Amino acid sequence: MTQEQFFSSALIYLAAAVISVPLAKKFGLSAVLGYLVAGMVIGPFGLRAIGQEGESVMHFAEFGVVMMLFLIGLELQPSMLWRMRGKILGLGGVQVIVTTAVITGIAMACGLVWQMALAIGMALSLSSTAIVMQSLQEKGLSKTSGGRSAFSVLLFQDIAVIPILAVYPMLATISPSSAGNDHGGEGSAFQQWIAHQPSWVLTLLVLAAVVLIILASRLLLRPVLRTVAATGVREVFVALALLIVIGIASIMMQLGVSAALGTFIAGVVLADSEYRHELESDIEPFKGLLLGVFFIAVGAAIDFSLIKSMPLTVAAIVLGLIFIKAAIIFTIGGVAKLGSDQRVLFSLSLAQGSEFAFVLFGFALSEGILPAETTQLLIASVAISMALTPLIMMVEEKVLRPKLGTREVDDKQADEIDEQSPFILAGVGRFGNFVARMLRAQGYPLTVIDSDSEHVEFLRKLGIETFYGDASRLDLLESAGAAEAKTIMIAIDDEEKILHIIELCRKHFPQLKIMARALSRTHEYELIQLGVDFVIHQHSGSATAMAEAALKCLGQRANQAHRAACYFTKHDKIVTQQAAEIHRDQGQYISLIREKISELEGFNLQDANSHKSAIEKAWASERLRKAAEKKQNIQAGESS
Repeated sequence: MTQEQFFSSALIYLAAAVISVPLAKKFGLSAVLGYLVAGMVIGPFGLRAIGQEGESVMHFAEFGVVMMLFLIGLELQPSMLWRMRGKILGLGGVQVIVTTAVITGIAMACGLVWQMALAIGMALSLSSTAIVMQSLQEKGLSKTSGGRSAFSVLLFQDIAVIPILAVYPMLATISPSSAGNDHGGEGSAFQQWIAHQPSWVLTLLVLAAVVLIILASRLLLRPVLRTVAATGVREVFVALALLIVIGIASIMMQLGVSAALGTFIAGVVLADSEYRHELESDIEPFKGLLLGVFFIAVGAAIDFSLIKSMPLTVAAIVLGLIFIKAAIIFTIGGVAKLGSDQRVLFSLSLAQGSEFAFVLFGFALSEGILPAETTQLLIASVAISMALTPLIMMVEEKVLRPKLGTREVDDKQADEIDEQSPFILAGVGRFGNFVARMLRAQGYPLTVIDSDSEHVEFLRKLGIETFYGDASRLDLLESAGAAEAKTIMIAIDDEEKILHIIELCRKHFPQLKIMARALSRTHEYELIQLGVDFVIHQHSGSATAMAEAALKCLGQRANQAHRAACYFTKHDKIVTQQAAEIHRDQGQYISLIREKISELEGFNLQDANSHKSAIEKAWASERLRKAAEKKQNIQAGESS
């Protein structure tokens, strides 16, 4: 591509983006659909404003997908990813295996040999990470149970690309030259060397690259980030952020595997870094622009001449793919006990083909697995299924979701906070409202923030001044006076947001004492390890109070029951502190908990046997009666 062609193509792509997205928004459509339609219009099968150079642009724009996976990784701390392992392996693994098996069976029934059928089944089992995540985020659905389930499946699919690429060379049935695409002389010397090695060599190299990325991210990138950030030159930090993404992508591409997977792993490793949010803000504009160009390139790649020559075949493949994947994923959602509305969102969002299918089908062509005619037909069908996804999502949003009772996303703007106090309470639900009422009763002012607009309105009717907004936003914390406040209590119902608020406070408001409610025992361990000033499990106080009442109902003296509750609370706090350091080592963790349970039961038995001691007798009702009579006699004598 010459310099003149480059600037001409850049002008056309940018103009298409600037025109198409506002038009799409004006008609209530998604930005993704606007990009895809723009690509169809300007592509070689439309107005022909762009031609064969569109393929080169596609490869360039795929860095938008790479950057998106890096940003997704930055949002997932390793501990959070570990908590999601059940969904990732369960939902994702079952979806890929079942979809591959069903599509392979159908392809064999249509007359294809099993090698071709399996290659097609594996490629079509994948869904578009770029389109699905962009659509879910655009509609504010990425945090719903259906959205999180879709993300888990997409994450497994991205990882599954590696074994699929390792399996493909073993499925060759025709020579690469007869497939119509001889790439024997292309690629670097290293890539040509890899091409002649057994598949297990590639697998070992990929694993080594992943380990190298993890070690480099932990031992090298963090010190480099601190050094560059210390210069205070913003553009250098931006350059470093791009260097990290492009460098890791290049390493993975040299191995012939998913560049997005490598950058995702790096993002996960850097998720604990104090510069996570700077990396996000620096890369986000590049990601958005490149994703837009990617979607335009996908739209331009749809071969309308092929569709025109084989309309029924293409329609059968596209509709069959969408129906089969939606049915399988809907069934999996039922097994995962998702609500009906979330099952529909889950299944329809993942019913298309994947951008990785373009790579896999191209690889299948060059390796002699599929002939050129079949490859072109499948690529066109996948592109159409991707282009239809925004329309399917719009039907889900406008037609199906209201009927299924899904609550509309609240797009109300955050309140202007016009008061400041030494205490900030983030979240005033079932837990936070007790804190708010008690502090106000004692005459202490506090600033209360909550993200549920209906609950905020209800609290205001009760006379409790509450501000609507997302406390995980830095600007909202600043307007709430976090820079001057003494303490912040975080009592919201989202573990990820709690950790995010803690990070913001540690970095921007170091003078704040942080109190946080733990939503689970594992979450409590994480908060302790972060050094939060005061952590309490959301059920510890009420559960201990209920157990104390149960002891009284069983006949235990009130003072003895109270002392048992106090001892249990103290004991549990010590055990939690010790367990927080080793909870990731299951063997040590189980051993410690068993030891502490025995220790607690030993104390309770000893306490029960000593209840007749002098101290206990002093509390007995007979002793109290005699002491009261003696006191009355003394008082009567003094008065006489």
